[in-house]
Amino acid sequence: MQGTYIVYGLVGALAIALLIAAFTDIRRRQIDNWLNAAIALGAPVFWWSTGLSLWPGAAWQLALALATFVVLAGLFAIRAMGGGDVKLLTALALWLPAVLFMRLLLVMAIAGGVLTVVLGMWHISRRQPGRLKIPYGVAIAAAGLWTLASADAAHWHDGTAWTGPNHGQPHITYHYNDSPPQNSPLSTPDLQAPPHQQPGH
Repeated sequence: MQGTYIVYGLVGALAIALLIAAFTDIRRRQIDNWLNAAIALGAPVFWWSTGLSLWPGAAWQLALALATFVVLAGLFAIRAMGGGDVKLLTALALWLPAVLFMRLLLVMAIAGGVLTVVLGMWHISRRQPGRLKIPYGVAIAAAGLWTLASADAAHWHDGTAWTGPNHGQPHITYHYNDSPPQNSPLSTPDLQAPPHQQPGH
Protein backbone atom coordinates (compact mmCIF):
# COMPACT_ATOMS: atom_id res chain seq x y z
CA MET A 1 0.00 0.00 0.00
CA GLN A 2 1.49 3.32 -1.09
CA GLY A 3 0.19 5.44 1.76
CA THR A 4 -2.66 5.18 4.20
CA TYR A 5 -3.07 8.93 4.32
CA ILE A 6 -3.48 9.05 0.56
CA VAL A 7 -6.12 6.31 0.70
CA TYR A 8 -8.19 8.07 3.34
CA GLY A 9 -7.71 11.41 1.62
CA LEU A 10 -9.11 9.99 -1.61
CA VAL A 11 -12.04 8.41 0.22
CA GLY A 12 -12.71 11.73 1.93
CA ALA A 13 -12.70 13.45 -1.47
CA LEU A 14 -15.13 10.81 -2.76
CA ALA A 15 -17.44 11.47 0.19
CA ILE A 16 -17.39 15.20 -0.59
CA ALA A 17 -18.16 14.46 -4.24
CA LEU A 18 -21.16 12.36 -3.19
CA LEU A 19 -22.46 15.20 -1.04
CA ILE A 20 -22.09 17.60 -3.98
CA ALA A 21 -23.96 15.15 -6.22
CA ALA A 22 -26.81 14.95 -3.73
CA PHE A 23 -26.97 18.74 -3.40
CA THR A 24 -27.03 19.43 -7.13
CA ASP A 25 -29.62 16.71 -7.70
CA ILE A 26 -31.88 18.25 -5.07
CA ARG A 27 -31.40 21.75 -6.41
CA ARG A 28 -31.33 21.18 -10.17
CA ARG A 29 -32.31 17.51 -10.60
CA GLN A 30 -28.96 17.06 -12.28
CA ILE A 31 -25.60 15.48 -11.49
CA ASP A 32 -22.89 17.30 -13.43
CA ASN A 33 -20.73 15.41 -15.90
CA TRP A 34 -17.55 16.99 -14.55
CA LEU A 35 -18.29 15.55 -11.13
CA ASN A 36 -18.87 12.03 -12.46
CA ALA A 37 -15.72 12.32 -14.56
CA ALA A 38 -13.70 13.42 -11.53
CA ILE A 39 -14.93 10.43 -9.52
CA ALA A 40 -14.08 8.05 -12.38
CA LEU A 41 -10.61 9.57 -12.90
CA GLY A 42 -9.89 9.30 -9.19
CA ALA A 43 -10.37 5.53 -9.23
CA PRO A 44 -6.98 4.64 -10.82
CA VAL A 45 -5.23 6.80 -8.22
CA PHE A 46 -7.11 4.90 -5.54
CA TRP A 47 -6.08 1.58 -7.10
CA TRP A 48 -2.45 2.67 -7.01
CA SER A 49 -2.65 3.87 -3.41
CA THR A 50 -4.16 0.56 -2.24
CA GLY A 51 -1.69 -1.53 -4.21
CA LEU A 52 -4.29 -3.06 -6.52
CA SER A 53 -2.72 -5.09 -9.31
CA LEU A 54 -3.54 -4.33 -12.92
CA TRP A 55 -4.40 -7.97 -13.50
CA PRO A 56 -6.75 -9.25 -12.35
CA GLY A 57 -7.55 -6.50 -9.81
CA ALA A 58 -8.04 -3.41 -11.97
CA ALA A 59 -9.45 -5.55 -14.77
CA TRP A 60 -12.20 -6.78 -12.44
CA GLN A 61 -13.06 -3.22 -11.50
CA LEU A 62 -13.30 -2.19 -15.15
CA ALA A 63 -15.47 -5.21 -15.88
CA LEU A 64 -17.76 -4.36 -12.97
CA ALA A 65 -18.09 -0.77 -14.18
CA LEU A 66 -18.82 -1.91 -17.74
CA ALA A 67 -21.50 -4.35 -16.57
CA THR A 68 -23.01 -1.62 -14.39
CA PHE A 69 -23.16 0.79 -17.30
CA VAL A 70 -24.76 -1.74 -19.66
CA VAL A 71 -27.50 -2.70 -17.18
CA LEU A 72 -28.24 0.86 -16.08
CA ALA A 73 -28.16 2.17 -19.64
CA GLY A 74 -31.06 -0.18 -20.30
CA LEU A 75 -32.94 1.40 -17.41
CA PHE A 76 -32.12 4.83 -18.79
CA ALA A 77 -33.49 3.78 -22.18
CA ILE A 78 -36.89 3.03 -20.64
CA ARG A 79 -36.68 6.21 -18.56
CA ALA A 80 -36.45 4.34 -15.29
CA MET A 81 -33.22 6.12 -14.30
CA GLY A 82 -31.58 9.42 -15.10
CA GLY A 83 -28.41 9.72 -17.12
CA GLY A 84 -26.50 11.37 -14.29
CA ASP A 85 -27.45 8.52 -11.96
CA VAL A 86 -26.15 5.97 -14.48
CA LYS A 87 -22.83 7.79 -14.79
CA LEU A 88 -22.45 8.21 -11.02
CA LEU A 89 -23.05 4.53 -10.29
CA THR A 90 -20.70 3.50 -13.08
CA ALA A 91 -17.99 5.73 -11.62
CA LEU A 92 -18.56 4.28 -8.15
CA ALA A 93 -18.24 0.76 -9.56
CA LEU A 94 -14.63 1.62 -10.42
CA TRP A 95 -13.90 2.21 -6.74
CA LEU A 96 -15.73 -0.53 -4.89
CA PRO A 97 -15.17 -4.29 -4.88
CA ALA A 98 -18.15 -6.30 -6.09
CA VAL A 99 -19.44 -7.20 -2.63
CA LEU A 100 -19.36 -3.61 -1.39
CA PHE A 101 -20.94 -2.40 -4.62
CA MET A 102 -23.79 -4.89 -4.21
CA ARG A 103 -24.31 -3.58 -0.69
CA LEU A 104 -24.41 -0.05 -2.07
CA LEU A 105 -27.09 -1.03 -4.58
CA LEU A 106 -29.16 -2.68 -1.85
CA VAL A 107 -28.99 0.33 0.45
CA MET A 108 -29.65 2.61 -2.53
CA ALA A 109 -32.80 0.69 -3.40
CA ILE A 110 -34.10 0.97 0.16
CA ALA A 111 -33.23 4.66 0.44
CA GLY A 112 -34.69 5.34 -2.99
CA GLY A 113 -37.94 3.61 -2.06
CA VAL A 114 -38.26 5.65 1.12
CA LEU A 115 -37.43 8.84 -0.77
CA THR A 116 -40.02 8.07 -3.45
CA VAL A 117 -42.77 7.44 -0.88
CA VAL A 118 -41.98 10.61 1.09
CA LEU A 119 -41.76 12.87 -1.94
CA GLY A 120 -44.82 11.23 -3.48
CA MET A 121 -46.89 11.97 -0.39
CA TRP A 122 -45.59 15.54 -0.35
CA HIS A 123 -46.39 15.91 -4.08
CA ILE A 124 -49.96 14.70 -3.53
CA SER A 125 -50.52 16.84 -0.45
CA ARG A 126 -49.35 19.97 -2.30
CA ARG A 127 -51.40 19.00 -5.36
CA GLN A 128 -48.48 19.76 -7.60
CA PRO A 129 -49.16 19.40 -11.33
CA GLY A 130 -46.95 17.34 -13.60
CA ARG A 131 -44.81 14.29 -13.03
CA LEU A 132 -42.82 14.00 -9.83
CA LYS A 133 -39.05 13.95 -10.41
CA ILE A 134 -37.19 11.97 -7.76
CA PRO A 135 -33.66 13.21 -6.97
CA TYR A 136 -32.27 9.68 -6.97
CA GLY A 137 -28.79 11.05 -6.59
CA VAL A 138 -29.66 11.58 -2.93
CA ALA A 139 -30.29 7.84 -2.50
CA ILE A 140 -27.05 7.01 -4.35
CA ALA A 141 -25.07 9.47 -2.23
CA ALA A 142 -26.59 8.17 1.02
CA ALA A 143 -25.82 4.57 0.06
CA GLY A 144 -22.33 5.54 -1.01
CA LEU A 145 -21.57 7.34 2.24
CA TRP A 146 -22.90 4.41 4.23
CA THR A 147 -20.70 2.04 2.23
CA LEU A 148 -17.62 4.21 2.74
CA ALA A 149 -18.23 4.20 6.49
CA SER A 150 -19.00 0.47 6.74
CA ALA A 151 -15.59 -0.91 5.72
CA ASP A 152 -11.96 0.12 6.06
CA ALA A 153 -11.00 1.60 2.71
CA ALA A 154 -7.36 0.73 3.27
CA HIS A 155 -8.24 -2.97 2.87
CA TRP A 156 -10.70 -2.84 -0.03
CA HIS A 157 -7.96 -3.81 -2.45
CA ASP A 158 -5.15 -5.60 -0.67
CA GLY A 159 -2.33 -6.82 -2.85
CA THR A 160 -2.85 -10.42 -1.69
CA ALA A 161 -6.64 -10.27 -1.51
CA TRP A 162 -7.17 -11.53 -5.05
CA THR A 163 -5.27 -14.74 -4.43
CA GLY A 164 -6.01 -15.13 -0.72
CA PRO A 165 -9.04 -16.63 1.01
CA ASN A 166 -10.99 -13.34 0.80
CA HIS A 167 -10.80 -13.10 -3.00
CA GLY A 168 -10.73 -9.34 -3.11
CA GLN A 169 -13.30 -8.72 -0.42
CA PRO A 170 -12.73 -6.44 2.57
CA HIS A 171 -10.72 -8.03 5.32
CA ILE A 172 -12.90 -8.22 8.41
CA THR A 173 -11.46 -10.14 11.32
CA TYR A 174 -13.50 -11.21 14.28
CA HIS A 175 -11.79 -12.24 17.50
CA TYR A 176 -13.53 -14.69 19.75
CA ASN A 177 -12.41 -15.57 23.24
CA ASP A 178 -14.73 -18.01 24.89
CA SER A 179 -12.49 -18.53 27.90
CA PRO A 180 -12.75 -15.89 30.64
CA PRO A 181 -9.53 -14.43 32.06
CA GLN A 182 -7.83 -16.35 34.80
CA ASN A 183 -8.60 -13.69 37.38
CA SER A 184 -12.20 -13.32 36.27
CA PRO A 185 -14.92 -14.22 38.78
CA LEU A 186 -16.40 -16.42 36.06
CA SER A 187 -13.33 -18.63 36.01
CA THR A 188 -13.43 -21.70 38.23
CA PRO A 189 -10.38 -23.27 39.83
CA ASP A 190 -9.39 -26.72 38.79
CA LEU A 191 -11.10 -29.31 40.95
CA GLN A 192 -8.81 -32.02 42.11
CA ALA A 193 -10.10 -35.42 43.09
CA PRO A 194 -9.50 -36.37 46.74
CA PRO A 195 -6.69 -38.81 47.33
CA HIS A 196 -7.68 -42.44 47.19
CA GLN A 197 -8.21 -43.93 50.62
CA GLN A 198 -7.57 -47.54 51.42
CA PRO A 199 -10.46 -49.49 53.00
CA GLY A 200 -10.41 -49.38 56.77
CA HIS A 201 -8.68 -46.03 57.01
